[in-house]
Amino acid sequence: METPKIFESEYRFCRILWEHEPIKSKELVKLCQEQLGWKPTTTYTVIKRLSERGVVKNENTVVSALVSQEEVQAAQVDEMMEKTFDGSLPAFIAAFSRNRKVSPEEIDQVQAMIDRFRRGEQP
Repeated sequence: METPKIFESEYRFCRILWEHEPIKSKELVKLCQEQLGWKPTTTYTVIKRLSERGVVKNENTVVSALVSQEEVQAAQVDEMMEKTFDGSLPAFIAAFSRNRKVSPEEIDQVQAMIDRFRRGEQP
């Protein structure tokens, strides 16, 4: 199943949900008001919209996610790589590291991921 597209404001909402789920919708409305400055109607609209798209479920006023933060992040990176780098991982990494200092620890972590991938393990 393909991960549904989540827009920026929806992602900020989902981050709150992932941190507190499962959560009563009334409490989620309060958190969105505090952290995002949203009116209650905005939060209820986002819950409804994301429910219709299969991102969250709202049963008996308890909201929980149907997709994980990791799934959403992976889908967003895949989309960006396709659009910006024609799906090329080396081009993506070159652009990513060009203007950013990469620490020796980060290089070791990436190398360990590559080694696991070569062995057929999940990174």
